[in-house]
Amino acid sequence: MITLANELTAQARPDLALPVGTTLDRHIMRQQNAFPYATGELSQLLRDIALASKIINREINRAGLIDITGSAGSGNVQGETQQKLDVVANIRFIRALKNGGEVCAIISEEDDDIIHTGNVNAKYVVAIDPLDGSSNIDVNVSIGTIFSIYRRLSPIGSMATKADFLQGGRRQVAAGYILYGSSTLLVFTTGHGVSGFTYDNSLGEYILSHANLQQPKKGSIFSCNDGNFDDYPESIKQYLLNCKRQRLTGRYIGSLVADFHRNLIKGGIYLYPPTVKSPTGKLRLLYECYPMAFIAEQAGGRATDGQQDILDVPPRLLHQRSVLYIGSANMVDAL
Repeated sequence: MITLANELTAQARPDLALPVGTTLDRHIMRQQNAFPYATGELSQLLRDIALASKIINREINRAGLIDITGSAGSGNVQGETQQKLDVVANIRFIRALKNGGEVCAIISEEDDDIIHTGNVNAKYVVAIDPLDGSSNIDVNVSIGTIFSIYRRLSPIGSMATKADFLQGGRRQVAAGYILYGSSTLLVFTTGHGVSGFTYDNSLGEYILSHANLQQPKKGSIFSCNDGNFDDYPESIKQYLLNCKRQRLTGRYIGSLVADFHRNLIKGGIYLYPPTVKSPTGKLRLLYECYPMAFIAEQAGGRATDGQQDILDVPPRLLHQRSVLYIGSANMVDAL
């Protein structure tokens, strides 16, 4: 990032002016030849997602000033209370993806069925959680967006179908998340490593800040909702007790994006086991577990439901739920 001191130095000594760095657009252009279908549509789709995230970043930063914090007074398809920013984020991303023209259909955490964009000639579908961790909005804690991109199976020119979304995690062509925190970061993969970009408000651009992200093989952090401890399977209880005996650090924000990102950078494991209330797990497979698992594997980590790799879990429903254990490979293997 260019600080005031850097700017003053650059004005006094033009020969020492700092480069802006690699923007998201420039990075996408350089990497386009590595994309499975390098015809430009996927590149434009990633730009559309980035554009929507900039708008959401703006809305979040001024949420308290324009009365968009708190409950919207309605629930989503998951039976969860919608926050006002949930609704705003959902509208913004759907609008950006429709107007971008590269997406024929969307599934969102906030909508029951497939959202058809009208772009029947588009080649891609997107599964998205527009605002993950929205219960943290009112207390100014980090929240995020998670997305997954597939190349459609249905014929070009026709309406998209559920089969376009139920392809399985291994068929993702790209996945990523945006973290809205002390800084806004866009992290994504197209199957060729993981890249992270920090949003520079002064330029209105995402700048490459984390090239070729690799998760430490072992970490010292475990992340879970300890309030559910008594409901966890006995094997998970024993694993968590062992973490405590080893004096590992317990860290849990309650926003999957924030918890995952911290563990990606520092090394750690995130656990959302089955409970009495959610015996098959709580997190959504298509737009939470699959994209995070894709990123984890590309960064050298691992993701499992306790029986198989998350990316190998067969999808059956658009809003299917799953158990998730994800993070540093050695810690997930130990679990």
